[in-house]
Amino acid sequence: MTERLRSHRFDPGRHAVAEFSCGEESLDRWLKEQAGVATKRGTARTWVWVDADDRVVGYYALAAHKVARGDIPSKIGRGGPAEVPAVLLARLALSRELRGRGLGAVLVADALERVVAATRTVAARLVVVDALSEPVARFYEALGFRRIPDSLLLVQKIADIEASLESARDQCGGHATHGQ
Repeated sequence: MTERLRSHRFDPGRHAVAEFSCGEESLDRWLKEQAGVATKRGTARTWVWVDADDRVVGYYALAAHKVARGDIPSKIGRGGPAEVPAVLLARLALSRELRGRGLGAVLVADALERVVAATRTVAARLVVVDALSEPVARFYEALGFRRIPDSLLLVQKIADIEASLESARDQCGGHATHGQ
């Protein structure tokens, strides 16, 4: 099944979300009830992984963001403005049926590729993640994100992401492809 996954901008009229379940009810509900609204309002863009039947099996949402330089590790914020432009990886979820295959990291890599491409047009220095839980924070730390002390917020420089994308593409093994 994984070799047929395609990545597309979310279209509520086309992509089937009714059966999507990642195991975290708030993420399931957001996709089903809020992703389309966020798109219409211009507050987030959602990208979905779909199977051959346009059934959503994973998704992520990206939004413009900013971080106070004083709130991030000095190595990351050094030399930046008082408010550092960023992209928020606002949501990310993989269906239960795809778990345990290493595809969570591939889905993150898909999102980060889109972020890097977007920053060629609109500047941003960081990607920010607000993890739902400690295990989720550890997942992002394993992918190179650095935690903001005493929180579940994590950041990574886009320059560092860009440098490591080739390695992330190797992990994909052709499982996911960008669509429209």
